[in-house]
Amino acid sequence: MKKILFKILAVILLLAAAYYTFIYFVPYSEGVRSGELIKFSRKGITFKTWEGEISQGISGAQIFSFSVEDKEEKAIKNLQKYQGRYVKLTYKERFGKFFWLGDTKYFITKVEEENSPHFSGLRSKKDE
Repeated sequence: MKKILFKILAVILLLAAAYYTFIYFVPYSEGVRSGELIKFSRKGITFKTWEGEISQGISGAQIFSFSVEDKEEKAIKNLQKYQGRYVKLTYKERFGKFFWLGDTKYFITKVEEENSPHFSGLRSKKDE
């Protein structure tokens, strides 16, 4: 009886590990989105995660929410630096999410400042 319980437990743990590995390491999609960085903060009670939003339109009707893993230190510093500016975000989307990694399925891997297409006559600080 103990051998059967041990085998069942081992199979359950193996399936859980395979599921986590698949969700974490196999991206569903990868891409780039641009917009004005309107929010970036570290939130949570037990598990603190970096969460943010960009507005992809003038009216703010299209909001793209994203998460950033703690290991992406350069992206976190750039997001803090570019708050309120127009940015281009490179991201990977996962099949699912885990609450200790972030609130969304979109995880930022790279951040670049861009010129806003809405204010093309104005220059950003990187152009100066």
